[in-house]
Amino acid sequence: QVQLRESGGGLVQAGGSLTLSCFASGRTFSSHAMGWFRQVPGEDRKFFATISHIGGTTHYAESAKGRFTISRDNSQNILYLQMNTLNPEDTAKYYCAARREATIGVRPSLFAFWGQGIQVTVSG
Repeated sequence: QVQLRESGGGLVQAGGSLTLSCFASGRTFSSHAMGWFRQVPGEDRKFFATISHIGGTTHYAESAKGRFTISRDNSQNILYLQMNTLNPEDTAKYYCAARREATIGVRPSLFAFWGQGIQVTVSG
């Protein structure tokens, strides 16, 4: 079992940056691939970024490429999402998630554990 808790969200102006953190409980964090998803009201939760269990492989949604970076610190059980050049279209609730497996995934159904989510609002 993995428990996840996101932090670092909030209100930011367009063009600004934020770093989201996801703190994981348990001793098995380094065996789980991780991901970030985002959701806006009325829409399905969408894949955003994923990273393999030791960080050797990453994959991003097209909307994240070039601006956002996923990373992890397995010694601290923390997953990060560095977000740069934010725009109002990035406004969403962001969720971190863990797979049971070590390899990356993009479908929400592949992720077994989820955080509660954290709001990011970008003002234009």
